[in-house]
Amino acid sequence: MYVWIWRHLPGPLAVKLLQVLVLVVAVSLLLLFVVFPVIEPHLPINQVTVPNR
Repeated sequence: MYVWIWRHLPGPLAVKLLQVLVLVVAVSLLLLFVVFPVIEPHLPINQVTVPNR
């Protein structure tokens, strides 16, 4: 998958590296501000203490 993305990016090496950096930042921000807040209520991480057995 990464090879496919790399081959389809236009430009020389420096431009490709800049485009990859922009893509990584964009995906990270999308996950941080859109995806994770949507799925957070559905995750079972609300219990902050470990129950006694």
